[in-house]
Amino acid sequence: MVRQWGLFFAMVGVLGLIGAGSAGASVGALEKRVVIYSTHGEALLEVVADAFEEETGVAVDFINLKGQLADRVRAERVNPQADVMYGSPSSVFLELKSEGVFAPFFPSWAASIPSLFKDEAGYWFGTIQTPVVMFYNSEMMAPEEAPTDWSDLAKSQYKGQLVSRNALSSSARATYASLLQQYEMRGEMAKGWDFLKGVDANVKRYYGSGSLQFQAVGRREAALSFAVLNAVVDNTLTNHMPLEIIDAKSGSPVITDGIALIKGARHPHAAKAFIEFAGSPKIQALLATTFNRLPTHPDAIAHAPAWMASTPFKVMDVDWGALSATQSRWLQTWDTEVKNSGKDRR
Repeated sequence: MVRQWGLFFAMVGVLGLIGAGSAGASVGALEKRVVIYSTHGEALLEVVADAFEEETGVAVDFINLKGQLADRVRAERVNPQADVMYGSPSSVFLELKSEGVFAPFFPSWAASIPSLFKDEAGYWFGTIQTPVVMFYNSEMMAPEEAPTDWSDLAKSQYKGQLVSRNALSSSARATYASLLQQYEMRGEMAKGWDFLKGVDANVKRYYGSGSLQFQAVGRREAALSFAVLNAVVDNTLTNHMPLEIIDAKSGSPVITDGIALIKGARHPHAAKAFIEFAGSPKIQALLATTFNRLPTHPDAIAHAPAWMASTPFKVMDVDWGALSATQSRWLQTWDTEVKNSGKDRR
């Protein structure tokens, strides 16, 4: 959906907490508009776009493409219609980088974020870190009954107690691929596929919507699931669901949600200014406060909700570069050979 313009959205006070400098600094004279392709929700995009327009005078046109973003950018490679790709996990950015879709650009804030969240050559940078964690309904399951690691999800004791997003969800795609990669690293791919089939046998239902997934757990249709950390926290604090987070022994896949300059952008100066602005500490802190998005920038975390610094989670060892080359193929196999294949196995 293309953005419809309206009055400037009232911003929260966090914008004044951290200075970010001028969004147009060192990028040249700004064009009058910039076109953004994104996977972020429209409410989040409105906040960032309105703040950017207020600061620079540049009009922002955005299109929310969800699961179709990468294919759209790839299809327009010869004749780009967008200037910036804003959203999607790092594995997607790495895949598109290898196809020559992006142009390098180093925003001023890039040096301050950890290496996990950026491309050293400057082709993409992370603005949001998104751990994927297991969780359970504490009114249905006792702590000693809950899984302690991802491998437990294939155990027969959890049959019919698990709900999951389908693989159209970027978090589910990254999670299934990351878990399979753990087996590949040990040279045990056959065991990896057996594990995923065991998980599938325990899944009561796959959901195309995160809200429906959480509603199922909240209504006690299933006790166990996994999702991005901020969604679990949000449903606990805002919707008062009795959810407990599991800090998996092998760690949690941490998806880096990124931003990149599209090669051949029609509005390159405005595009660079938008990247400078969207990843700045003040905007990362704003999104943390307003939308519960965990920042990649340390200065933004210092001004974020307290849970972002205090909720423990181990980071799973994932080679996101290698995953970018195999994820699509693995997920196609999952969709055709694994999903719903094990419902009658036990």
